[in-house]
Amino acid sequence: MQLFLRLVCYRIKMKEKLAKIAQAAEAEIATAKAEELEAIRVKYLGRKGELTQCLRGLANVPAQERPQVGQLANQLKHKLEELIETKSGSAKTKQLSGLADKEWLDTTILPTKHLLGSRHPLAQLQRKLEAFFTSIGFELADGPHLEDDYHNFEGLNIPPDHPARDAHDTFWLKNGKLLRTHTSTVQVHILEKRKPPFRIIIPGRVYRYEAIDASHENTFNQLEGFMVDEGMSMEHLLGILQTMLEHIFGCKVKVRFRPSYFPFVEPGAELDMGCLLCNAKGCRTCKNTGWIEMLGCGMTHPKVLELGGFDTHKYTGFAFGIGIDRLAMMLHKINDIRLFNGADLRELRQF
Repeated sequence: MQLFLRLVCYRIKMKEKLAKIAQAAEAEIATAKAEELEAIRVKYLGRKGELTQCLRGLANVPAQERPQVGQLANQLKHKLEELIETKSGSAKTKQLSGLADKEWLDTTILPTKHLLGSRHPLAQLQRKLEAFFTSIGFELADGPHLEDDYHNFEGLNIPPDHPARDAHDTFWLKNGKLLRTHTSTVQVHILEKRKPPFRIIIPGRVYRYEAIDASHENTFNQLEGFMVDEGMSMEHLLGILQTMLEHIFGCKVKVRFRPSYFPFVEPGAELDMGCLLCNAKGCRTCKNTGWIEMLGCGMTHPKVLELGGFDTHKYTGFAFGIGIDRLAMMLHKINDIRLFNGADLRELRQF
């Protein structure tokens, strides 16, 4: 008799506990917002939830009462799951209904035109130059923008008392370093580390401390090229540069060498190209000469090769420096170099 009364009391307590859980959970679900439902599910049905703890406690329930108590607990579990799912679905439906009223789409309106970006004209031309030279066996190289006196001047046959230094208005730093005035500095680094034969191009920014106008910038872009091997000549240099210009402009061009002076080449020359605007007949752009100066070049000075430790009786070389900005001005018929560093989208979108 006492065992029977104990079982009845235990069943009543479990029913009361499950009823309290059901009452509290149903009330919370009924008033909960969509984002609160997951927390309620964890609170009652999660691994440490109140109803889950009741189900785990069935092991302590007398065997005679276990089926009835377990059935009640499982019924409550399924009921709460259904209530949460129904409430969640109702909230989503209400949310979507609200979006339909607030964020409806008019499919008859033409789509907004999204403007796509493009590479800067100087970057485009640099890549085109790189592609041409690498296709004929040149390697790409790079070097530091912050240089010392030796690599920027002395290693290129420009000693401290050389008059050519007057032509290089330089950004000097307090520690004696400087911003490179030409990409030729990388030549010195390579000559210190490599043995010929080699053919290399070095594209990059250079810096000059000079006044800015339509044809001059204090920061601009160069592409240095040089080749060292046995039997190099001005004829090899002319052939490569003419082929390069025809590749860039997409047509046959006339070229010529005009004697010029650069400390690190001997002989030195300016390469002129027949003006494409007047078909080399003479116009304002070419100052009625029919020719336009394109770049400086020449045979590598023996002193530069000697500083690199090379036998100048065996090896010769040539070098050239292309002003990418000025080449781009000629290619795109732009009359002010400052436009490349400007922020006028009307200019840049043309490319």
